Amino acid sequence: MAPQRDYQWISTFLDATTAESGTARNTQLAYGRDLRDFADWAQAGALDFQTLTRADIETYLVHCDAQGLARTTRARRLASIRAMYRFAYAEGWRKDDPASRIRGPGKSKKLPDTLSQDDVTALLDAARTTGRTPADRLRNTCLMELLYATGLRVTELVGLPVAAVRGDPRMILVRGKGGRERMVPLSQPARKALRDWLAHWDRQAAELRAKRQPEPRFLFPSSGREGHFSRVGFFLVLKEIALNAGLDPTRVSPHVLRHAFATHLLAGGADLRAIQTLLGHADVSTTEIYTHVLEERLKALVLDHHPLSKP
Repeated sequence: MAPQRDYQWISTFLDATTAESGTARNTQLAYGRDLRDFADWAQAGALDFQTLTRADIETYLVHCDAQGLARTTRARRLASIRAMYRFAYAEGWRKDDPASRIRGPGKSKKLPDTLSQDDVTALLDAARTTGRTPADRLRNTCLMELLYATGLRVTELVGLPVAAVRGDPRMILVRGKGGRERMVPLSQPARKALRDWLAHWDRQAAELRAKRQPEPRFLFPSSGREGHFSRVGFFLVLKEIALNAGLDPTRVSPHVLRHAFATHLLAGGADLRAIQTLLGHADVSTTEIYTHVLEERLKALVLDHHPLSKP
C-alpha cells in the first residue's frame, strides 16, 4: 500500500478536477487507476509523491514499458501524473513540478480498426432480428441506428435522456466529455428506429404511471444502479448482433462503429472540421487520424481528372 498522504493527494486531486472542469466519470476512474499504480510503485521503492524527482518518474515509465504496456496506456499514465503534479504545484504542495518537462511516448498514428459500409449494413439488418423479445429487437435496432448515424461515444449513447429525443428531432443535443455540448443530426433510418422505440417506451411508461411508479429518465432504461442500459450490456448485445450478421465479433465494438461513422463520412466528402464537431473532439489533431482517407480520395481525384494523368 502507498503512504496515506499519497492517497490523500490522489483523492483531493480527483475531487478538484471533477468540481472545476466537470471531468467525465470514466476519465476520473482512469486517473485514479493510473495514480494508484504509480503510488504503489513509488512505495515499493521507498518513494513518495512529496519527494520523488523527474528521474523517478522516468524510471516508472521505463518500468511500465518493461511490463509490456501499450504506448497509449503509457501516454495516459504520464498524462495522469502530469495533471496531478500541476495541481500539486498550484496548491503549494510542492515547490517544483517534476513531471512538467518529461516527454511521453506519443500517440500512435495507426488508424483504428474500422468496418466497410457493407459490414455496417449487415449489422443494422441483423439488429432487427437480434433479441429475445420484440422490445429487445426494437431497442437493439434503435441503438445501432443511432450509433452509426451520430458517431456517439457509447457512454453518450446509453446515457441519452429521453427528453433529448422527444418531438421527432432532426438533431439532438448531446453532452459529451467534460460537460461539453454539441448538436448531432439524425438520419431518416435513425429517426424511424427512434420513433418505433419511443412508441414502446411510452407504453411502458404508461404502465408505470398506472402503478404510481416513476417514469424512467433515460431513453434506454435499466434497473441497474445508473438507471440506464450499461456499456457492458451494449457491448454484449453488439457481439451477438455481429455473430448474426456473419461478422467476426472480435472486429466489432462500439468504438469501431464510431470510427466507421467518421471514416465513411470523410470518404463521402465531409469536412474534417465538421467531423471533429460531430465526434465531440476538443482538438482537430485528434480527428486528423482519419486524414489518410482524405489523402486517398484526393489522390483518386487527381488521377481521374487531371489532364496529365491520362495515358
